[in-house]
Amino acid sequence: MAGVLAFMTLGQQAQKTTEEASAAQQIPDAPRPQVGLPALNTVRPGMGTTPDAANDRPQTDPQAPPSSLPSSAAGQQRPDDGPPPELPASGQGPDAFKLVVRTNFVEVPFTVKDNKQRPVPGILWREVRIYENNLPQHISLYTVDPFPLSVAIVIDQSLTPDNMAKVNNSLAALQGAFAPYDEVAVYTYNNGPQRRTDFTAANSARLEFALNNSKSTGREVYMNMGGPLAQTTTLNGRNFDPNTAPIRNSQAMELKVPKEVHTLNDAILEAAKSMPTRGRDRRRVIYVISDGKEYGSKAKTKEVIRYLQTNKIAVYGTLVGDSALPVVGFLDKIHLPLTMRDNILPVYTSETGGNLDAEFRQRGIEESFQKIFAEVRTQYMIGYYTHQPFIDGKYRSIDVRVLRPNLTVIAKKGYIPLASDSGPTNVISPNR
Repeated sequence: MAGVLAFMTLGQQAQKTTEEASAAQQIPDAPRPQVGLPALNTVRPGMGTTPDAANDRPQTDPQAPPSSLPSSAAGQQRPDDGPPPELPASGQGPDAFKLVVRTNFVEVPFTVKDNKQRPVPGILWREVRIYENNLPQHISLYTVDPFPLSVAIVIDQSLTPDNMAKVNNSLAALQGAFAPYDEVAVYTYNNGPQRRTDFTAANSARLEFALNNSKSTGREVYMNMGGPLAQTTTLNGRNFDPNTAPIRNSQAMELKVPKEVHTLNDAILEAAKSMPTRGRDRRRVIYVISDGKEYGSKAKTKEVIRYLQTNKIAVYGTLVGDSALPVVGFLDKIHLPLTMRDNILPVYTSETGGNLDAEFRQRGIEESFQKIFAEVRTQYMIGYYTHQPFIDGKYRSIDVRVLRPNLTVIAKKGYIPLASDSGPTNVISPNR
């Protein structure tokens, strides 16, 4: 009996304890409001995944332009905010990590070939020397990375019909020589330059249409009608019968054929005028398909070369016609003194660091497109900081040498600085 009473007493005490615990627990009717939630449009993916509170702030690019115009300081300040905070002085805060220098930096692309005119790869920077005005310069940049191209194609339409037909048939292969990130403009010339299209993507249908629109029949060669059958009779210095004169009412006994007009200088200058607007990170190239003849241009060759050297433009070309023949091309290249040039393209290429490829057949012309632009794309790039002032605008000679025997270095012979090149620029890396 005593055991039963003790067991009942313990059961009553346990039930009383359970009732007291249930009365102490309070179940709310609704969830409590949360305090400290982020404001609208401030939550980003990954926010709150790290214990670092600083990582939860929105990340912004300090160099990116603002998305809205900044408001005035008076509009941002409220009466209860107190005085506005003091701005950091110059050289403090974000400005402490910004370095402003004058960019007297010169970039010189060059090509190295062996005695068989094949490109030579694997040239190290230790094997290269560069001189400006015969003074050695310290190499600050050396790279073999390809650069995107800005190419202005100049097509000669004053060729003979047979040579013009070869060029027309080979233009279909020209577009395949470019990369997708290149941009191309097309110019033609006969008695004057004409722009077919402004710079457009190399793989666009617009460029294909411009190249097809650049096809021409060429120009017939003037025939010099000499000999007895081309003469007429004169009496006292006057034509005896004006109807038989080579030129009506002319006092001459023979027909004097006027010289053909080939405005190559004007065409190169017109194409070069569109180059300064292209970015500095692009390689500026003028590619000429011509026989190199020049006559009748308003611009002089020296003036055009100076413009090219000032704006860092290189001239490359494919020679066609008689200039592509080995003997004729050799005589045009060496240029006999006190004689006129029948082909002026070697002058442009040697002064600007370009190169020529002479091809007489259609298949050779098509292959020259790929060969020329492959050479441009795989050039070496060397850079240095010149100690000469950029604002004087004087010509500076450049000499690039490679410390290996039996090699030919193709580079521009000099440059003319622009005042805009010496403007202040933000330097990102001091080891540039």
